[in-house]
Amino acid sequence: MLTRDADSPLRKRAVIATVQLPGVTDDAVFASRQELRRLLETLGYEVVGHVVQKRATLAPAAVLGEGKLTELAAFTGGPGVVPDAASHANRPKDKARRRRDALQGDDDPTPAPPPVSADGAEADARANRRADVVAVDHEISPSQARNLELACDVEVLDRTGVIVEIFHRHAKSREARLQVEIARLTYQVPRLRLSTKSSERQQGKGAGESQLELDRRRVRDRIAALRQELAEIEASQGQRRARRAEARRVALVGYTNAGKSSLMRAMTGHEVYVADKLFATLDTTVRAIPDSHPRILVSDTVGFISQLPHDLVASFRSTLDEAREASLLLYVSDASDPTFRDQLAVTRQVLNEIQADEAPSLLLLNKADRLGRREIAALQREFPDAVCLSAHRPEDVTALIERITAFFDGDLETADVLVPYARSGLIGEIRQQARVLSETHDELGFRLSLRAEPAFLAHLHRRLEAP
Repeated sequence: MLTRDADSPLRKRAVIATVQLPGVTDDAVFASRQELRRLLETLGYEVVGHVVQKRATLAPAAVLGEGKLTELAAFTGGPGVVPDAASHANRPKDKARRRRDALQGDDDPTPAPPPVSADGAEADARANRRADVVAVDHEISPSQARNLELACDVEVLDRTGVIVEIFHRHAKSREARLQVEIARLTYQVPRLRLSTKSSERQQGKGAGESQLELDRRRVRDRIAALRQELAEIEASQGQRRARRAEARRVALVGYTNAGKSSLMRAMTGHEVYVADKLFATLDTTVRAIPDSHPRILVSDTVGFISQLPHDLVASFRSTLDEAREASLLLYVSDASDPTFRDQLAVTRQVLNEIQADEAPSLLLLNKADRLGRREIAALQREFPDAVCLSAHRPEDVTALIERITAFFDGDLETADVLVPYARSGLIGEIRQQARVLSETHDELGFRLSLRAEPAFLAHLHRRLEAP
């Protein structure tokens, strides 16, 4: 993809195309379009316009009806029509179907803007704002994307393609890169087309189709190899999670850009990547809360978004195992975003799909520093069990850690143990896994009064009783 950096003077421009389907409100369409705008800006695009059409369904040929398609092409300088050869298979075959499509919006009465002209200052301004890509706020078929490209004469990305590209750019670890590459190739397989150079090397139509099938087979073989490599990494990750099985584990989950990484850094004191952009974090990070005895581990997981591609959810299933195996889920929401309730619903839905929503949970209404007192009071009435906080206020973070600690302390048991001097190597493990209430020494060894998880106390007694 030939996108430029956001700070580059050659920054590419995009126009958004949206179909408002029955039952979808104007506010929902606006929110979805604004989210797609942010996704495009994360890729470095400048959004120069949008085209919205109300339809019963996406037009089978090119998403939009003829009138709106012409309007969309005015942003790109394309012809605004799908060539007959490309659209023939998708064109209505009889008058009844043409009449039905007209009622759905194909014969849109909204006049299209005039085509870009080479004369005058206004034409120059329009030409300088011409879009280089069409972004469709839906998941569309390869044939619809191809027809849109022919009508607009620019690259076309659907919502899934935009998200996959962002994941591809932001993946840092080997595991995340493999996960994203699998999803990216899976997305591309049905969209492979025979290139001009390839067709020039073929002898006849049948040979060309064989070449395309060969290209697809190579991609599928590559996906299989990546999945094998990913399985080996996941096995290693599973062993690490198994070693942490007895630890108290908290997982931060929520919509992308809700502030999970900022909260992670504030809670643990560790530097983690933080940026005000969508999907800044794709790699799961696990850190311990300082001075927590027994130790409390916090996991920062990949963020969610509406219409998150299923292939990406499947690819990141192992990463999301941190959420599935957590003892406590912290749902982090950006309370300053008017759509955070819908975002919270998306988060719960995705976690439900991967069966990771069964653990006890606590709702965190983050970014409260951006809200007024009346707004905070209203949220507290609406969500009485939630914690309203800001990751940038130390007193809020301290109060959250105390609440998390209190949650886990309910399961602790008190015990007195004697650790002989010959077994003093256990003291470090005890300090890490238990809270030492008192400690004395005598001729037999260390006498400790502890509060710890029952599983650890049983493990410790077995170690002390072993010869």
